[in-house]
This record gives sequence, structure tokens and C-alpha cells, in this order.
Amino acid sequence: MQLLDNLRFDDKGLIPAVIVDVIDNSVLTLCYMNQDALEKTIETGKVHVFRRSKNRLMLKGETSGHTQSVKEILFDCEGNSLVIKVEQKVAACHEGYKSCYFRKYNNKTDSIEIIEKRIFDPEEVYE
Repeated sequence: MQLLDNLRFDDKGLIPAVIVDVIDNSVLTLCYMNQDALEKTIETGKVHVFRRSKNRLMLKGETSGHTQSVKEILFDCEGNSLVIKVEQKVAACHEGYKSCYFRKYNNKTDSIEIIEKRIFDPEEVYE
């Protein structure tokens, strides 16, 4: 596969992937992929990730049903990171927000602000 020939996975066999909403270009999440996750993503058209905490391959949204349909895969000049543009079903964040980046640091007041509305209640989705 030509894409794999152009990528450099780290010493653990992983590559970071920034997941971006294809409609508004907002950053949804950062995940890691191994070669199997990337191949499965390409094969199915749905984002698959390598969950380091569980040491396994998984479909993004396999528990919630909030899957990500791949529209474009881009890679950087050194081949050591990916940007994957997706159509997001419902929300990307397990906290109930569209994006995992729903908090913003305000340097002037040294405070954290929530900048998105919660889309779903995580307690109703994850039992």
C-alpha cells in the first residue's frame, strides 16, 4: 500500500492521527494508530484506533455508535503524523461534546472555560 510506504511509525509501531471534522475543519480528537488500525480504517472507511490503555485495536465509536466516516487522509512532510478528515456521527468526545477540545485556557484570568455545549449525556451512553 503506497500510503504505508510513506509513513514512519514510532518505535512502538504507532503514529499520531489528528481527527478533523470535514465540514468545519474543527479538531475532534487526537488518537494513535498502528499499521493494523490504519489498514482497517482504509478498508472499512471508518476510523479505527489503537487504544494504548487497553492495548488493542478498536473502532472509534464502537461503544457509543458515534462513528467517524473517513473522507480524506493526509500525512505530513516527514510521514510521521496523519490528519484524517471525517464525517462525525453525533460527537467525538466520550464526555459528551462534539470535540475532545471543548475547554479553553484563558491566560488573562488563569481560568478554564468550556466553549462547547454538551451534545449527549455520557451516563446514558456508557453504562
